[in-house]
Order: sequence, then structure tokens, then C-alpha cells
Amino acid sequence: MSEIQETVLESFQTFQSTQLVKDKYENILEHLDSGIILFDSHGILTFVNVQMAKLLEIPRASLIGCTLTGILRHPQLSRLNKRKLLRIYRETIFHRKKHHEFCDDRGGHWLLTVTYGDQMNGDFLLSAKDVSDYKQIEQTAYQNDKLAMLGKISASIAHEIRNPLTAIRGFIQLLRPHLLQIGKDEYAKIIMMEIDRGNDIISEFLNSSKPTSPQTSVIDVSSLLKDVVLLTESEALMNGCQITMQDRELPLYISVDAKQIKQVILNIIKNAMDAIADLGHNHPGMIQIHTEQDHKNVQIHISDNGKGMDNNTLSRLFDPFFTTKESGTGLGLSVSYRIIKNHGGYIYVDSVLGKGTDFMITLPHN
Repeated sequence: MSEIQETVLESFQTFQSTQLVKDKYENILEHLDSGIILFDSHGILTFVNVQMAKLLEIPRASLIGCTLTGILRHPQLSRLNKRKLLRIYRETIFHRKKHHEFCDDRGGHWLLTVTYGDQMNGDFLLSAKDVSDYKQIEQTAYQNDKLAMLGKISASIAHEIRNPLTAIRGFIQLLRPHLLQIGKDEYAKIIMMEIDRGNDIISEFLNSSKPTSPQTSVIDVSSLLKDVVLLTESEALMNGCQITMQDRELPLYISVDAKQIKQVILNIIKNAMDAIADLGHNHPGMIQIHTEQDHKNVQIHISDNGKGMDNNTLSRLFDPFFTTKESGTGLGLSVSYRIIKNHGGYIYVDSVLGKGTDFMITLPHN
């Protein structure tokens, strides 16, 4: 009898030990920053962690025991998440792909990995990892390469144009006494003025494609924004737009090149006015500006209710020479990106086609 008791006791202790290990690993999985969901060989959901439940926006308890069809029919599953789940199913399970990338409603990038087969004993494990930081680094590196190339091309073009302009200017100066003799000195003056204007245009183009190092001074961000609003208010009213700025009680100081930051904000506001104008004069345009403090950064938010942008336009928004306007140069936002980067900041954009666009500029707080 004692041998049987010892065997039972050992079995019980082994079970307890196994259960403790299982609980420990389940607890780790539950609190990972990656989303985890597990289906058994019958397609029944047996485990889901906190992060995955947040992504689905459904309580964990109501997910356990559901099939994929049951999740899709879940009363708390939003229409947007339902479309995402169907797309994930099509890209991974149906097409047998092990990786799929998707964006959440806040613009975050997620990498979904599916594990199945012999190593899972028929189970399906889906994990979703937030790769937003990696995407941002990748995008920044890609953007920097393009802007560096733009600077080289601009310098080369400017050099090739300036050379003949310098030669023409020199010969006109030599011919000027002869033109003066025949009473045509005004022709020489006009030619010289136009050559100088051409040189000024080239200088502006070089400055816009490769902004100079910022000459910083400490300034209250609200006073800087008020100056920009004053500059654009009359033009906005003429275009049927209203610009509103939420003022702060306490000042927020930033160390920036005021001229360059004004250039960035003016560019974004003018783009917002154009986006509103595309919807027609009957559309009541609204551009809202407000500031926030986030830890060590100051955030400048500029939102409009214009026509918005699709994902394709958003992905190319800061590309040099990319524009959706007939008369645009495609340099405004690429230059703005470079200016903010030179100040140690970043520009974030969120847009919904047909609803509007939100720009957020972050700059270090002084």
C-alpha cells in the first residue's frame, strides 16, 4: 500500500511541478508586448494573451473556446478588425504564407507570424509583433538617401546653369559700351537684371533642396504659431477656410530657427488649404492648430477636414519631386522633413481619404 501511495504522491508532485511550469510560461506569454493566439488542431482557440486581445478589442474571456468563424461573428468585433482578420486569413492560412504585415488604426506597423505543422502537433500559433520603430528607422534611412541624392542633383544642375549665365553676363558687360553708343543701353540693363534674377532663383532652389544649418534661438512655440496664422488667415478666409488655434496658458519654449520652422508650418497650412479647396467652395474648411508637451518633446498638431490621402500618397509624401498638384514642385514637404530632422525632430502624418489629414511635428523641448 505504501508503494502505491508513494507512486501516487510522486505522480501528484510531478503534475504540480508541470502545472507550475505551465502557469509560469503562460504568465510570461500573457504579458509579452507581442500578441499571441493559439488554435488547437480542431480550430478551437485555446489561448490568447493580453496584447492580442487589445488588438482585437475583445475581452480575453469571451475569446477562449471560439473558432475563427466564431471570432468573425463576435458581437464586439469591429468592422475594421473583421476586414483585417479576413485579410490575415487569406494571406496566411489560405495562401500558406508564414508572414504578413498590417497597420492598426493608430498607424502602427505589425508583423504577423504563423507557426504550424509537425512542431506544433497540429496546432496553429499566431504572433503579432509591433515593428513600428523598425519601420520608422527604415523610412528615415530611405528618406535620407533620397534627400542626399536630391542635394547632389540640385548642386550639379545649378552649377551647369550658372556657368553659361556667368559667361552671358560677362559678354553683355563687354557689349554695353557699344549698346550705349547706339542708344540701346536699356537692353543691357534688362538682360543683366534677368540674369541676376535667374541666379537668385537658382540660389533659392539650392536652399530649398538642401536647407542650411539652423540658426537657433529660444522662442515660445505659441508666438511662432500666431505669426504664421496671421500670415495665412486672410488667404484662408478668401478660400473659405477657418484657421483656429488653441492657445496655452503656460508657454512652451523651443530652441529652433524660427524662419525655417515658420516655412514648414506655412507649407503644411497651404497644403491643407489646397486639400480643402479641392472639395469645392460649398465645403466649410477647417484648419485646427494646437500644441502639447510630451515628456521631452513639444508636439505641434495641424489638422484639416480636406480631401485626405490614400495609403499610396502617404507612403510617398516626403519624396522629393512627388506632388499631386498640377503646378506643384514636389519639394515643399521633402524640405520640411529635412528642416525638422535638422532640429532633432520628426513629422508624423495620419490621413483618411475623404475625411482629412493630421500632421504632428515633434521638436525637443528647451
